[in-house]
Amino acid sequence: MPALTTHVEQLGSNKVRLHVAVPAPEFEKAIDAAFRKLAREVKIPGFRPGKAPRQLLEARLGTDLAREEALRDALPRYYAEAVESERLDTIAPPEIDITAGEESGDVEFDAVVEVRPIVELAGYDELRVELAGIAVTDEVVDGQIDALRERFADLEDSAAPLSSGDYAEIDIKGYVHDDVVDALTATDFLYELGSELVVPELDTELTGKRPGDILKFTGVLPERFGERADEEVAFQVLVKEAKRKVLPEVTDDWASEASEYDTVDELRDDIRRRLELVAKVQAQMAVRDKVLDTVADLVDMELPDVLVQQEMERRLHDLAHRLEAQGANLQQYIAATGQDEQAFVAQVRSTAERAVRADLALRAVVVQEGITATDEELDEEIGRLAERLEEKPAKVRRDLDRRGVLEAVRSDIARGKALRHLVDHAIVVDEEGNTLDLSLPEDAPATAMEEAPVPSAPLDATQEAAVQEAPREEGEAVQ
Repeated sequence: MPALTTHVEQLGSNKVRLHVAVPAPEFEKAIDAAFRKLAREVKIPGFRPGKAPRQLLEARLGTDLAREEALRDALPRYYAEAVESERLDTIAPPEIDITAGEESGDVEFDAVVEVRPIVELAGYDELRVELAGIAVTDEVVDGQIDALRERFADLEDSAAPLSSGDYAEIDIKGYVHDDVVDALTATDFLYELGSELVVPELDTELTGKRPGDILKFTGVLPERFGERADEEVAFQVLVKEAKRKVLPEVTDDWASEASEYDTVDELRDDIRRRLELVAKVQAQMAVRDKVLDTVADLVDMELPDVLVQQEMERRLHDLAHRLEAQGANLQQYIAATGQDEQAFVAQVRSTAERAVRADLALRAVVVQEGITATDEELDEEIGRLAERLEEKPAKVRRDLDRRGVLEAVRSDIARGKALRHLVDHAIVVDEEGNTLDLSLPEDAPATAMEEAPVPSAPLDATQEAAVQEAPREEGEAVQ
């Protein structure tokens, strides 16, 4: 005779009625557990706590109290077993109604619960996404060449008035109420105009000056000066020398000195290859985001509010955690971004809805394409999670299993594979409709070949929390 018998009735609006029947002999185990619990709580003369026999407790307390305790403690477990047996993907707490067995006999109850909607997805085979052109122009290559020339630039004396990018050798003194500020005082200080390394007023005053000029002005210290920020300081500056940066000419000799290549053409070709590789890797990551956004549009249904609320809470929790690490909070963030609270919440809700639609779409692709996560892939994911949490993989697996989210991790892996399936089959075009080839060359560095992380899904935070919050086994050391 099975321990539980279950039946599911569809109610509509993503709700089901789960009927569960527990035979009296099976429920008797829960009553025994309830009596053991009562034995620890009730003082019986002549018996140590927890040692009074059930017969004595029944004689003193009756069976009603233990039965109530058993119902309260065991129903959640029976419900969880029934959900697993029926493979229900529940998304909210159930409403439980005991229909039989409150006083005696078999126990029966109904649990009305909301389940994740199942989407039948069409049109995902060849999603079309548009990217800005990824071609590397000559101007971009020239910019990289100029950046390399900057590293090999020389400084030479100049008689021209100082301007941004020039260097001035100066003696500088800073005063506050006639007291010299050591941190703002230096001799033969080589200063680059435009850097605003001291105060912006210094750059303004030096512009147009020549060697021999003496400057006197006041400036306000910026925030990087910490406790002295916003303090007004008087400066006296002597311009001793003026220098300008001279970039080397682009010749084969310079190319061989500045790189591993013998000619400028070889150097330019290498720069172009590297830039194209970076552009393709970045484009591949952009395609993932656009594919997710595009496939979300295929989910045309009213979303369960509980899913949207859960995703909003997850996003707000993650944002609050990041802000806390920076010494800020959500209120300060909202004020700094110039939003009011209502607009901020509306924006979070909008992005949460898009994330939920994308998640439902990925789940549909998993089912329709028969995508699964292998045991090897699960082991690899647990290994990555263990490394991030600085725990042993065996402990991470045990904690995930103990919290009942091990299968959620497997589901997350399958959704990641579904996203890769969509990306692999997507048609990627530029702004003019031309198909883009984002494949990487076979000799590309291994780091460039690494796949970008799958965009976060509602279960991501659950996995880490399951490990961090899992109760410790007896004798297990706290990390």
